[in-house]
This record gives sequence, structure tokens and C-alpha cells, in this order.
Amino acid sequence: MDYRTEASALIRDFLTYHRTIQGHSIKTVGEYFLDLRTFFRFIKLEKGCVPRTVEFDEIPISDVDLQLAGSVTLTDVYAFMDYLDRDRSLNARSRARKVATIRSFYKYLTTKAKLLTENPIQDLDSPRMKKALPRYLDLDQSIHLLESVDEPNRTRDYCILTLFLNCGMRISELVSLNLSDIHENQLRVLGKGNKERVLFLNDACRQALDDWLEERSHSGAADPNALFITRRHTRMTKDAVHYMVKQRLKKAGLDSTLYSSHKLRHTAATLMLQNGVDVRTLQEVLGHDNLNTTQIYTHVDNENLRVAAQANPLGKIRKKKGS
Repeated sequence: MDYRTEASALIRDFLTYHRTIQGHSIKTVGEYFLDLRTFFRFIKLEKGCVPRTVEFDEIPISDVDLQLAGSVTLTDVYAFMDYLDRDRSLNARSRARKVATIRSFYKYLTTKAKLLTENPIQDLDSPRMKKALPRYLDLDQSIHLLESVDEPNRTRDYCILTLFLNCGMRISELVSLNLSDIHENQLRVLGKGNKERVLFLNDACRQALDDWLEERSHSGAADPNALFITRRHTRMTKDAVHYMVKQRLKKAGLDSTLYSSHKLRHTAATLMLQNGVDVRTLQEVLGHDNLNTTQIYTHVDNENLRVAAQANPLGKIRKKKGS
């Protein structure tokens, strides 16, 4: 799959905008391409641009131009959603993602590239999805999980779990941490879309990091910058952390099929909300807002973020000394 050769100039420009200006990953841009490819294959078929006898997956989109894109109506999109549900059996979440891509494409054509004066799908609704409450550990379960951490790799794993439970970071953010990202009681995190944010470390996080840094200093590393390394001295991968979390959950007697590193992120968020952190501040802690990287890293000392870090009741939990 290479959108640079398969997609038309109109679609390529949209994808390039998301890659270079919006800072989206190659994977995300690739998903946008696949969504638009499926959409315009359907549109070309419905509008008689290709014979009905042609195989759907062989319909090219290299000729999709502004005229075709501008001819699309809400009715066309609803027909497309019906096709995804009826013929492809996609669930509501998958269909919603495609709606989001289509909406983003037409927003780009009207407000960014200004190739269309009116957005033909301005009133497009997303499929309704059942909202499931995020699963999380309660305070006692969280404390028990931390207290159950033992050898091997006790100090490292305790530190990782402490950061998950206190800071609510994503697994991708944790494995990408470098030693240089630690600045006293602050931790620089690289989030989605290569957006940086700063997390303030409470006492528990700072102590867990100090203990791990002391142990790590006696180990060589294939990647000298990596904060978390394996017993083979390589940077920990997402799979390695995921496996570790599952094993630690089992050790604590918790159902590892119900919980994961991402559920620990939900746990951190829930515990902070339960202990007085407002939603707007929590969005910043979790990296849901677009924050100005330079201001945050060099100048901003946001008291609300500091309060959020200290408000998590796990902030006072310390690793018990080994016997």
C-alpha cells in the first residue's frame, strides 16, 4: 500500500497535510488513505464512473478529482455507511472512524485548501455507539498491585506500575521515555501526533524513579538513552511492558483478562477525578489537549497540574524494602 502512487493528487494533498502539518503518524495517515480509498471506490461505483462488473477492490482512485468529491451528498455517505454495515459487517466503531475521516477530508477541502465553497456533508452525523464505562482498579486493588511486586525486576516493574497508576500515561509514551526526559519533579512525555507534554511527578513517582535510576546505573544498555531496559539491556518494547503488566496482575490475584496497561491509565484518571481534580485539568494530564510544547517545557509552571499529581492517593505509596 502506497498512497503516493495509488491516490489522486487531491487525496495525496490531504494526506500530506495530516502528515506534515497535523503531525500524524504514518500509520494514522495510512488508515485515512484506506478509509478514503474504500469510500471513493463506493462513490465511483454508485455514480456509474466504473462498470458494475468490475471487482470492488480493483477500482482505482488515482483519478478522484474535485468534481467527483464535490458531487458527493449526504445521501451518498449514508448509502456508504449502509454498505459498510450490510455488505462488510463493520461495527459501529469502525464505521464511525470512516465517518471521521470523510468529515476531516471535506473540512480540509473547504476550510484549509479552500477548494470547495460549501461543505456538502456539513451535517453528517456519526453512528451511535454504546458507551461502555472504562474498567479500572479501585484504590485498594491498586495498592495491592503495587505491594505484590516482587523479584525479578522488582524495582523496574514497580516504577513502571507507579507511573501508570499515578500519571496515566499511554504504554507507547512510557516505552519511549529517555533518561533525558526526567527533570527533577517533571517528566517530558511524547504523546500522540508527536506532541510533547510535561507531567509533574508526585512523591511516589519520584521515589520509584530514584530507586530504578540507582539500579539502572549499574547496568549497561544497548540503548544508553532508554529509561526502561530489559535484562538483556535493550529498550523495553510495548509488547514487553504489556506482558509484564499482565504477569503482575496475575501475581496480585487480579483478572489479567479484564485489566491491562491501558486500564491502569483509566485507573489513574478515575482516582484523580474522585479526589478533586477537575476534568479540564485531567485532559491536560492525559494529553488530550493540544499544548504548546515550548511554553510547557521551558516556562509554564501550571499549579493545577501539580495539584493533580499530588491529588492521586497512590502518591504516598512507597515500595517496601526487600528482606
